[in-house]
Order: sequence, then structure tokens, then C-alpha cells
Amino acid sequence: MLFTISGKHIEITEAIRAHAEEKTSKLPKYYNSINQIEVIVDGSQGGGTSVEIIARAEHSKVFVGTETGEDTYRCIDMAVHKLERQLRKTKSKERDNKHSGSHSASPSESAE
Repeated sequence: MLFTISGKHIEITEAIRAHAEEKTSKLPKYYNSINQIEVIVDGSQGGGTSVEIIARAEHSKVFVGTETGEDTYRCIDMAVHKLERQLRKTKSKERDNKHSGSHSASPSESAE
């Protein structure tokens, strides 16, 4: 899996890089076709920080989680949490669609 992190108006320290990589490394557990994760940290908002995490999966699927706040680490955690929710929802929808339709009985069978 390809991992990239970039900073706008902020220097990405080794601690921020390690934290972002550790948190995002768990995302394929929720949706296993993820092949690229990009983290963008923007520190321009009057001392605040904006974090955007973009997860790209097979078949051109893109998932985005954004968070704005004072603490960069907390923003990373919250953006990852939003992504986890999106990935879980997509995975369950795909799983439900795969198994629908074959278990329903026709009206004549259920009347007997």
C-alpha cells in the first residue's frame, strides 16, 4: 500500500508522520482493496490545523475524511474515524448486494 503525507504551511515532523502512518495503516482492515492513502495537513487557519485523508481503492473508488481543529494529532484521529465509518458502510452495502435476491420465495410458494 502506498502512503504519502504532505504539509501545507506546516512542517511534517517525524512524530506526525509516524502517527498518521500508524492510524491509516489500519484502514485496509475495513476495506481490503485500498491501495493508496494520502494525508494532507494544512496549518494555515490562524493557528488551527486542517487534515484531509484520501484513501484510493480498486475500481477508482475514492474515500475522503476531513477534520479541522487545534490539535494535529486529534484531527488525524478524527479524520481516520470518519474514513473507517465510510469504509465499513461501503463494505456492508457490497456484501448485502452480493447476497440479495436469491433467498426470496415466490408468492405462490408462500401461500401454500
